[in-house]
Amino acid sequence: MKEAMFYEKLSDSKVKCHLCAHGCIISPDKRGICAVRENRDGTLYSLVYGKIIAKHIDPIEKKPLFHFYPGSSSYSIATVGCNFRCKHCQNYQISQHVEYFHDIPGEEISPEQVVMEAQMAGCKSISYTYTEPTIFMEFAYDCAKLARKKGIKNVFVSNGYTSAEAVRTIAPYLDANNIDLKGDDNFYKEIVGARLQPVLNTIKLMKGLGVWVEITTLIIPTYNDSDDFLKWVADFIKSIDVNIPWHVSQFYPTYRLTDQQRTPVQTLRRAREIGIKSGLKYVYEGNIPGEGGENTYCPSCHQLLIERTGFSINKIQMKSSQCSKCKTLIAGIGMP
Repeated sequence: MKEAMFYEKLSDSKVKCHLCAHGCIISPDKRGICAVRENRDGTLYSLVYGKIIAKHIDPIEKKPLFHFYPGSSSYSIATVGCNFRCKHCQNYQISQHVEYFHDIPGEEISPEQVVMEAQMAGCKSISYTYTEPTIFMEFAYDCAKLARKKGIKNVFVSNGYTSAEAVRTIAPYLDANNIDLKGDDNFYKEIVGARLQPVLNTIKLMKGLGVWVEITTLIIPTYNDSDDFLKWVADFIKSIDVNIPWHVSQFYPTYRLTDQQRTPVQTLRRAREIGIKSGLKYVYEGNIPGEGGENTYCPSCHQLLIERTGFSINKIQMKSSQCSKCKTLIAGIGMP
């Protein structure tokens, strides 16, 4: 255990957590919505500090991040727990583990070990992913500070429900963040157990603080696949920066949301067209490898710049972050 960051003590030994937008008020011997922060005698503790449930070496494209050191490897870690209850969570075995089993499993590991293993594996970055990194913020923060000293980049793959205070604390050490923009407010309330506005606030704040941001929308038939919603997402992204990549990804039935089939490819094509027509420069189709929607094209002359199949890069036709044909500068960090 480690004493938590971002909380205040209240009367009667209660505490108020300020880590995420839920703002849980937690009574003694109780936990917050994330199920991994517990009030013990008026002190809030993180129960997952250094308890890693998953660690893998992934291509950065898996996050997905397409404009952040393309082709590099990322040392990816997670603990159990989450502050969302998504009915379609693909990693529910670990994100919802505590809800079902109440214990806190994981391999004990220090921030120094995480950074050392990332170095030994030749990874360009460390990704805090698989579950929501906000809920293991204390550990991610300590790892990120050490990684920065060693020249290793830091990446969040996040639901965006982080409090503004926590965003401002981690941002100086965070290089990139792929944030889910899942649906409208009703979608968040019914499918996720949260609200939309805090996610929008986080996207704006992360970008404003200089973190490279990419956005993912998992498109679920009948839930968030309307033209109106997709146009709204595209316009929201455009209002921040037309260079923010938008990943529109295929849903497949899982966990508690099995009443729909996989998202039709034509739906993803339509979403991509809506994004491009709205003025976004980089829109990608996800979870359908080999269909061409994962390639990076020049937004000016439409030259193929990076050809991908799934998480693999087949061909690069750009140099010094510029289109090989028209010399347009391609947005991103660590671009070829």
